[in-house]
Amino acid sequence: MHILRFSDLCAQGQARGQRVFIRADLNVPQDDAGHITEDTRIRASVPCIQMALDAGAAVMVTSHLGRPTEGTLQPADSLAPIAKRLGELLGHPYENGVPLVADWVDGVQVQPGQVVLLENCRVNPGEKKNDPALARKMAALCDIYVNDAFGTAHRAEGTTYGIAEYAKTACAGPLLSAEIDAITKALAHPARPLAAIVAGSKVSTKLTILKSLADKVDQLIVGGGIANTFMLAAGLPIGKSLAEPDLLDQARAVIDAMKARGAEVPIPTDVVVAKTFSADAPATVKAAADVADDDLILDIGPETAKKLAAQLKQAGTIVWNGPVGVFEFAAFENGTRAIAQAIAESSAFSIAGGGDTLAAIAKYGIEKDVGYISTGGGAFLEVLEGKTLPAFEILQKRAQG
Repeated sequence: MHILRFSDLCAQGQARGQRVFIRADLNVPQDDAGHITEDTRIRASVPCIQMALDAGAAVMVTSHLGRPTEGTLQPADSLAPIAKRLGELLGHPYENGVPLVADWVDGVQVQPGQVVLLENCRVNPGEKKNDPALARKMAALCDIYVNDAFGTAHRAEGTTYGIAEYAKTACAGPLLSAEIDAITKALAHPARPLAAIVAGSKVSTKLTILKSLADKVDQLIVGGGIANTFMLAAGLPIGKSLAEPDLLDQARAVIDAMKARGAEVPIPTDVVVAKTFSADAPATVKAAADVADDDLILDIGPETAKKLAAQLKQAGTIVWNGPVGVFEFAAFENGTRAIAQAIAESSAFSIAGGGDTLAAIAKYGIEKDVGYISTGGGAFLEVLEGKTLPAFEILQKRAQG
């Protein structure tokens, strides 16, 4: 994927004295009192901001936060807590917070070597619909536009697409560049075998992903409620487990598409069941063929986990989206733990994304053993579906002149 990279512009001295507009993803969770509860996205944005400051640019940074009403900035929608945390991470002279600028569309005062945070961009009327008039105004604020927000790359909004159309220069920041490189390595030019783990409660929400991956991967491991539907399609009993019987033909089509390529969708041979969905429900390991009518399948069994782990250790590339069981409950976490440990021990290049996946990675402490952890939920899923993300599209277009 040919795009301009901000790191290259900085290395060539092209950012010195320039006005740089960075679209970051600072949409972090907060408690009821407005305190940030998890700051990964803020920490991930710092390298791009620091790169711009070190290059001698006048730096503007913005992000969305939550779902504000356009035209109205409520206290809960303000980036004030982010400005404070960002300042702490950047250090001197911003220990007390990065200056926060409201009503910034018509002009911003910032000097080379300084950074300001522009208030919640989704408050600006026309942002979500990518209004050209707004996009042109924002483009006029800068000499270089930098998209470093992969989490919003699947949305064509004013600060993710429109401004890139009209800015003098449009490029990708280090975080977005790393995402592009990891996705290209995993899906466009993968080392084989390519294994994908797609798990979740419903086939319907991941059907396009499953179909897209069925044309690419050597092993398509399904988990959670999705696996139950595939087990049903394979003629196995699933008791009262979550499944989508109306999608059995779709599941069979994915199995057949894989089989036609000499690839497979491994169907669990054993499972962990319970009579109720609760953390203290007694867990029982059963052969997949022996699931009773009143059983709930809440995890893959040890035999299946061992087989899948062995396959993952032999893979050249692994794409992981979703835990394979109810890993939040101790009795039903063993399958997901086995998958996580196998990925950690594998020499394969691995890329993982999705909120539950990131929670599992954190729970089992394998962050340093995963090749690349994607910061974007919806954007990551759309890439797996085979879609071209709007933010990638416009940056490629601009790079071609």
